[in-house]
Parts: sequence; structure tokens; C-alpha cells
Amino acid sequence: MLSNADIIELTAFRRDLHRHPELSGQEGETAARVVQALGSAPDAMVTGLGGHGVAAVFDSGVAGPCVLFRCELDALPIHEVSDAPHRSTVDGKGHLCGHDGHMAIMLGLARLLSRKRPASGRVILIFQPAEEDGSGAAAVIAEPRYADLRPDWAFSLHNWPGCKLGECWLAEGAVNCASVGMKITLEGKTSHAAQPEFGVSPGLALAQLIPGLAALGSGGALGPDYRLATVTHAVMGEPSFGVSPARAQIWVTLRTMLDAPMAALRDQAEALVADQAVAHGLALTISYHDDFSASVNDPEATLRMAAALDALGIAHTRGPLPESASEDFGRFGAEPGTKGAMVFLGAGRAHAALHNPDYDFPDDLIPIGTKLFDAIARDILGSP
Repeated sequence: MLSNADIIELTAFRRDLHRHPELSGQEGETAARVVQALGSAPDAMVTGLGGHGVAAVFDSGVAGPCVLFRCELDALPIHEVSDAPHRSTVDGKGHLCGHDGHMAIMLGLARLLSRKRPASGRVILIFQPAEEDGSGAAAVIAEPRYADLRPDWAFSLHNWPGCKLGECWLAEGAVNCASVGMKITLEGKTSHAAQPEFGVSPGLALAQLIPGLAALGSGGALGPDYRLATVTHAVMGEPSFGVSPARAQIWVTLRTMLDAPMAALRDQAEALVADQAVAHGLALTISYHDDFSASVNDPEATLRMAAALDALGIAHTRGPLPESASEDFGRFGAEPGTKGAMVFLGAGRAHAALHNPDYDFPDDLIPIGTKLFDAIARDILGSP
């Protein structure tokens, strides 16, 4: 178990990370802090993985399975509103999803593994870049060096406001939705505002696409047929009273419970946009961003996690799972030969929500998350 001194040091480290948030793809200093904190504890270390990712390897020296645990490095482009001494020192950026706390949990696990290796196999700790934009897990897996790290089991956790502090929500099957950001650009021709007939304005197309896209999916109960299309941004022309606009842009987030229905929803959205572009004589460009596959908990991995929770006396239910939010951890478990599961660790029923400007990770979760991961590793690999 972690000592009181461990918990004090890990809490201080978490708060230092909180003061220095870095956005997706920009986590160089955060990764350097992690490498320094790991020190000589791992048997091997891989840096620059999928960007700024770090992998720490703890090898028993005895043949056996490979168990991966994953946390995230990145923060959010949100200004933190807090009076805490450890509040963000970077204007417009904040660790408002708790990734700083997840890193502290992983470093706690590294301390336990360094003191007592498992009886067999290897444990891989991955500090993953760029979770918030959905690109990080895919980039890590695409790395040639990941072939040497490819696990038999993959586990992760996410702190979750709304769930009682220290309790968990866990379920097999889909737990996080697939989602993708669709950026639509319409191009026409400017004209004088007094002579709009000499131009090609995207105004009518924009006015029809905003409700049209939203009508493709209105949400509802989270099940196999769940579809949600949310227009998140729209802009047209320049701020001028004298110019009829030529250009408009719409951003819409498409969301489905599972991966398979996403292709159909994309096709429908593209067809709708193309029809409007043709009808109004506009050039059309579409690009996709923040691409998350669904996170699906493997039944066996879920049972392993549940067994560890039970052994530790940590209460757990399936709660309201699945969640409509997206998370790219599912890409690890979707890899052939890997069984993965994620658990939602309660941050408190009345705790500020994730991505709220006043959110802060509850430090009491550091020892809970650490002992959970340690128990899973030793249940699979044994303890000498």
C-alpha cells in the first residue's frame, strides 16, 4: 500500500501538474515531469510515443501476460475559475478533466510496482497524449514501438462527478459513445450588400443546415440506435454591413452508441450538406476532427476489474452506464488480442462536473485508484 509520505508526495505532484496544464499534442513539459518522477523505477522507458506519450515497463523476468494501464497527459482550453493555491498558472488552460489526478494514480502504481514486481509477465504504464481531441490512443497504437508493448489486458479509469466519492460505476459492453467532429465549409461569391443578386451567398444554405443537421439525431435513450447531431459552431461572412457574404462554416458533432452506425450517420450528414451546396451553387469542403471510436468493455476484463473492486471492498454498480461522452481508451481494447475495460471512479455526487471552470480533481482518489490498479495487476500476474 502507499504510505502516508507517498500520498503527500503524489498529492503535491498532482497539484504541481495542475498549475502547468498543456493542451493536446503540446504536452512536452508534462511528459518531462512524468519521466523525472518515474526516475529509475521502471525496467525500461519509452518516450515520444504517439507524440509526447511515455511508457514505463515493469518486467518480472518471468514469462507471462502483459497488462497495460493507461492515463492521459493533456488538459483543456478552458480558463480555470478557482481560489485554490494550485490553480492553473496558464491563462485559458486548465486541468479540468482530472488527468492530473490520473497521472498521480499511475505514478502511485509505479511506486508499488518498483517495490514489488509481479510474479510473472509485464506491467506497462502508458501516459497517453491527446485524449481530449481523440487522436492520442490511435497515434500511440500506430507507433512501430507499440508492437513491443502490445498488451493482453488493458485497463483505465476516469474520475466521475455524480458518482459517490470513492465508489465506482462499472459495466461490460459499451460505456462511452463514438463521436466525430464534422467541419463543413461552403464557398460562394461576395457582392455589394446593395446588390446581393450579383453574388452567391451561403446564407440560405446555412439557415437550412443548422436545423437539418440537428434533425439527423436527437439523442434519447442510450442504446444501439442512439444518434445525436449537435451543431457546435456556425459563422458566415465578415462583420460588415456592406458585403454580402461568400463563405460560411458549420461545425457539428455526430454521436452514436456504437461504431457501426457512425458510418451511416456520416453518410446522411454528407448527403444533406451536398444537396444544399448544389441547390445554392456553393463549393463544399468537409473535414473530420476529434474522431473517437466507442469504448466497449470486454466481459472478461470487466470481471477482472469487478473482482479487484470486491476484494478491496470498493462498492460498485453499473450506475447510468453507458455515458454519452466519448473517450479514446476503447481503441486499446479494440486491438486484436487485447481485452480492455474502463471504470468510472466517483468524484462525489455534488462535485463540479468535468470541464466546468471550477472543477478540480479530488486528491482522496489517488490512493483508491492506485490500490485498484495494483490489485488488478497482481490478480492477473500474481504476487511473489
